[in-house]
Amino acid sequence: MNITEKILANASGAEEVHPGEIIEVQVDLAMTHDGTSPPTINTFNKIASKVWDPDKIVLVYDHNLPANNIGSAEFQRITRDFARKQGIKNIYTHGEGICHQVLPEEGFIKPGTVVVGADSHTCTYGAFGAFATGMGATDMAVVYATGKTWFMVPGALKIEVDGILTKHVTAKDLILHIIGNIGSYGATYNSLEFGGSTVQDMGVSGRMTMCNMAVESGAKNGIMEPNQATLKYLKERNVENFQIFNSDEDSVYERSYHFQVDDLEPQVACPHNVDNVHPVSQVSGESIDQAFIGSCTNGRLEDLRQAAQVLKNKKVHPDVRLIVSPASRRIYQSAIAEGIIETFLEAGAIIINPGCGPCLGAHMGVLTAGEVCLSTTNRNFVGRMGDPLSEVYLANPAVVAYSAIHGEIRNPSE
Repeated sequence: MNITEKILANASGAEEVHPGEIIEVQVDLAMTHDGTSPPTINTFNKIASKVWDPDKIVLVYDHNLPANNIGSAEFQRITRDFARKQGIKNIYTHGEGICHQVLPEEGFIKPGTVVVGADSHTCTYGAFGAFATGMGATDMAVVYATGKTWFMVPGALKIEVDGILTKHVTAKDLILHIIGNIGSYGATYNSLEFGGSTVQDMGVSGRMTMCNMAVESGAKNGIMEPNQATLKYLKERNVENFQIFNSDEDSVYERSYHFQVDDLEPQVACPHNVDNVHPVSQVSGESIDQAFIGSCTNGRLEDLRQAAQVLKNKKVHPDVRLIVSPASRRIYQSAIAEGIIETFLEAGAIIINPGCGPCLGAHMGVLTAGEVCLSTTNRNFVGRMGDPLSEVYLANPAVVAYSAIHGEIRNPSE
């Protein structure tokens, strides 16, 4: 079996499982945020009165924080009241950060576990060797009530990556390149298993970025076998008592892909699909109105460092709004301590609190008709960041920062 099948077999109490098989599994951790908690709670109240285990539920305010309208404020009140009633102590309400950053940072994610979240980018946690996937509010309500859910065991695609990424080429470019090749539906309900020397040598930040965007190819989950950097990250957060699963050498995969990345240049996903990917040299010169650095994809400290190195002693173009949102409060504090935030401010950037707002067009960065945004986020669908007549391009933090200086998409390696 491969790593995903082994985790699911363990969680279902079976010796082995096979793609296409319907299984019931025990959930190790469940998460909802301020946008998905109320619908989950509404359904939960129809089927149960007490959650299965309040210590295995995490609630995070991140999508509309601070509340940007009355509806958002009401959603947050409902969630807060539910946590009090159910005795849920793991609730983050005061700008601690984006759920997919907060959970690993606070030590909730363990290798070998099953993690579900009412958010599609829950697949981020696959970077730690966990089976992690998103689900809707109705399914999540059942998890809250029973601690169990069902899955059809996914088939798996093996993604092998070898080579050394050159300057200004990052894990974001790698995952964009992969999605551009396999397509936004190319891995539908499959597990994307990442391996190869490039992934093995990659730090935790880059591994999270890659697994975060697995869902953009339609994948059920993205996953990697933990490396030394991952184990060090977990140890620093006192994460213990976990089981690491590895794929057997004779694991069967639906398809296998190999990418050699020594010559890869920065990649840009063009409107309006994540698989509409081109090398930055083919997109260079496209004018932009807004640049955004942040999100659960690229708001980590390493990402902010890359952008700050490009922006040092430079000024944002007068026609561009550069918005920066660290992925968590801890990252924000570290960025202040390193002088990164000062660099952004001196360049003319707008710093906003950790959260998801601009990524989904909720607040603090909404686009109007005709505007173009170059963003480090994970999606560029029609209307994703505002008006349906706006456009979103996706790129890595260095490309976004360099483009913000010039007012158009440009390669920082120029």
